[in-house]
Amino acid sequence: MNSPDIDALKTRHGERKTALELNAVSRVFSGRAVLKDVSLSVKRGQFVSMLGASGAGKTTLLRILAGLDQADSGRVRVAGARSVVFQEPRLVLAKRVWENVVIGHERLRATKPSALAALEEVGLSRQADGWPKTLSGGEAQRVALARALVREPKLLLLDEPFAALDALTRIRMYELVARLWRAHTPAVVLVTHDIDEAILLSDRIVVLSQGEISADIAVDLPRPRSRGDEAAVALRTRLLAALGVGQADAFQTASRDAA
Repeated sequence: MNSPDIDALKTRHGERKTALELNAVSRVFSGRAVLKDVSLSVKRGQFVSMLGASGAGKTTLLRILAGLDQADSGRVRVAGARSVVFQEPRLVLAKRVWENVVIGHERLRATKPSALAALEEVGLSRQADGWPKTLSGGEAQRVALARALVREPKLLLLDEPFAALDALTRIRMYELVARLWRAHTPAVVLVTHDIDEAILLSDRIVVLSQGEISADIAVDLPRPRSRGDEAAVALRTRLLAALGVGQADAFQTASRDAA
């Protein structure tokens, strides 16, 4: 059996073009297999979204990639430099905004200038000396993105970072994340329940079902993308089928959510 420990993906000359490799990874909780022999490879610069029902294993897999959990079997290899953005910004209220960006990384050269540069990228340089409690939800999540990017990750892990935001703020965050991804070119793994979100942002969409990858679909659509585009609608239908959801069921769920 291969070691379940996380190994850094490196060569003698530095990081490889592959940002993560999973080989037959499994995770069991209380006798229940949450992940079952999952194998996945993501190249540097790819944007991959993971879809699946609650309990499908998405967050468990992301936590293993982040080093916050450990596989019971299989091999996990990830880029040595990785960052995580969670659903909640997780800012320290007793520290100023710029201090939150570099918290835990005081060894960064010219710490405050590094924080200011990252905040400039997310449009929050004017709030650098402010306090987290003065920020809106969207602004706080942008600080979390700046904190992730200041580390120059080769692998950026996003755990439903837009779920708590209103619809208009979500759209702005999609645009920001896409721009930052193009600028920094990390591999991105996004965990989401939102099919349209995955279609708008991703190069690939991986569907998890009962702990296994049931679909791995390339998204070959021109950017920027529109939900109403014919190809996007067709892809949405395909993903709904992969998730075991019919169009009528999806419409009823959307109607209840809008009510």
